[in-house]
Amino acid sequence: MELIPPGSLVRVQAGVHMEEKKKVGAGFGVLILRDSKILLGKRHEDPKKASSLLNGAGTWTMPGGKLDFGETFEAGAKREVLEETGLKLNKVNVICVSNDMVETAHFVTIGLFSDSFAGEPKVMEPNEITEWQWFDVDNLPTPLYFPSARVIENYKSKNFYISR
Repeated sequence: MELIPPGSLVRVQAGVHMEEKKKVGAGFGVLILRDSKILLGKRHEDPKKASSLLNGAGTWTMPGGKLDFGETFEAGAKREVLEETGLKLNKVNVICVSNDMVETAHFVTIGLFSDSFAGEPKVMEPNEITEWQWFDVDNLPTPLYFPSARVIENYKSKNFYISR
């Protein structure tokens, strides 16, 4: 009997077991602030449309996504915010990092902040996000997408990282 190390996936190719280690992804969430309000989008209720490996269907989330190869955090944030909301970020800064895991996925989430942008939010990807709304920083909707909740928590408590 062959033992497979924990945290590994096994792929059978041409009758041979090939070990494939699970990988950690990198993503980001952008806290966009206007008049003490945070922009949040409602993820689609259908998990296949919600586009989240961290199980975010039906939750409220900040704009964000996965970091592309060769991309800076700031460039990725500007790209994703424009794609998802139509907003053009003028300035964006890294404010925190978190380690987000569920049974099937693990992401390092980079939290970014912007209060300098142009435009009004629009639903640009209706199959993923059904609406965008501004919420008072002290009166947020539920359920919140847990990586977004961690970025907001770090922002409010002025922490860069909280170990869990």
